[in-house]
Amino acid sequence: MKDTTIISTSALGQHLERIAEGSQVSYLMFNKQKITLAAKITIGRSTECDVVVDNKLVSRHHALIQKIRDAYFLRDDGSTNGTFLNGKRIPDGKYIKLNSGDKITIGSANLVMS
Repeated sequence: MKDTTIISTSALGQHLERIAEGSQVSYLMFNKQKITLAAKITIGRSTECDVVVDNKLVSRHHALIQKIRDAYFLRDDGSTNGTFLNGKRIPDGKYIKLNSGDKITIGSANLVMS
């Protein structure tokens, strides 16, 4: 897992910093396993991803969880079938803030922020 973040001096970093208030998360639950959150976590079907979801509905490089300051954000990486947060499809390429208890659905897999 890479230990890099978006630079807070960039326009995107500054925008995300302003909306980064709320419940803190520290790990991701997937298949009854705790996954410790890092600065950047890739999710997809490829074995190159940090979290591998073995499902035909999942793209090879499906989504990304990125830490920005003290908050985590979810971004769909142009997947074919989309990424869902709490039952709603998120826009491709847009960062969406994650909170404790949020449910990420990728293909038929559910990941829960805790």
